[in-house]
Amino acid sequence: ATLREAAMYQRQRRSEQADRTARAERRVILRRTDLRQKVRVRKTRNAVCFVVDASWSMAADERMRATKSAVLSLLRDAYQRRDQVGLVSFQRDYATLLLPLTNSIELAQKYLQTMPTGGKTPLSRGLLMGYEVLDRARKRDPEIIPLMVLLTDGQANVAMGDLPPQAESYALADFMATQSIRSVVIDTEHPIFERGLARQLAHHLKGHYHRLEDIQEGGLAELVRSELNRK
Repeated sequence: ATLREAAMYQRQRRSEQADRTARAERRVILRRTDLRQKVRVRKTRNAVCFVVDASWSMAADERMRATKSAVLSLLRDAYQRRDQVGLVSFQRDYATLLLPLTNSIELAQKYLQTMPTGGKTPLSRGLLMGYEVLDRARKRDPEIIPLMVLLTDGQANVAMGDLPPQAESYALADFMATQSIRSVVIDTEHPIFERGLARQLAHHLKGHYHRLEDIQEGGLAELVRSELNRK
């Protein structure tokens, strides 16, 4: 690129230097303004892991349907962006990787045919599995940008260790906030029963907070896209 840039000005430069040296006709005359550097630009890749509270509530099925719709919508344009999407659910006393990170819409449709709900709320286990999924992806590809999308009312009633469930989930969220994994908390609690637990969780995660009630039908995928485009 440097030589191509310099080539355009050789006749003019040789005529300017012809009276100074006879060698001007035989060499390429370079100047600082000719210098070019090749820069390889790589497309940013995102890894999005949905972590969904599938414990018992009247809205559990609605959460799962909204999440499945968002996953499939994101995967429709994941091939061009080279993004990957995964889904973790948590209920009873465990978390389940329902969909490993993938850019295959066919695989997602296969894995997400059944999405069980019911039981207690092991929030810490959901957070931990979501973190582990994204951390493994980042170790495989250090240039990948991880994003956790958490759908929950923020309440925890099952712990992994000795801490009370709510305190344990906040402690884990504090740790995750130091690991350069962006997060978004979608509050699924009905405003009538609002306790502010999901907002507190977002604060500990240092993530963005939204209310599911404020998101239009089918708008979860668009919200995630806007989060991915944040600088």
